[in-house]
Amino acid sequence: MLEALSLVLGFQLLGEALVVLLGLPLPGPVIGLVALFVAFPRLGRLRSGVESLADGLLRHLGLLFVPAGVGVMLHLALLRDWALPLVLALVGSTAVTLGLSAWLFARWRRPGAPAQPPSGGAGPP
Repeated sequence: MLEALSLVLGFQLLGEALVVLLGLPLPGPVIGLVALFVAFPRLGRLRSGVESLADGLLRHLGLLFVPAGVGVMLHLALLRDWALPLVLALVGSTAVTLGLSAWLFARWRRPGAPAQPPSGGAGPP
């Protein structure tokens, strides 16, 4: 487990180093995760360790939300003062995202494509 954790943190460090050296506009952990994804099939015996580490981290993922919840409770008055702009931004960005997604889907869908899945599809009977 310690070997797997060292490997995951090493890939994060690699990602951070690449971001600093190459000036990439992405977070280092994202670059490290992509590098880990590429290297994962070649990890051999560490593969099962990384899988068990990931399962352990996912089991305790809820703990990562505790600091965010504390921050919300700490700044509740500030959130109350900015409630209208926050709600407008959330609703507006959601509407724009849904509209853009629908437009892109309609634009990229092949003309004349059937609206239902093929006969072997998992559609309703």
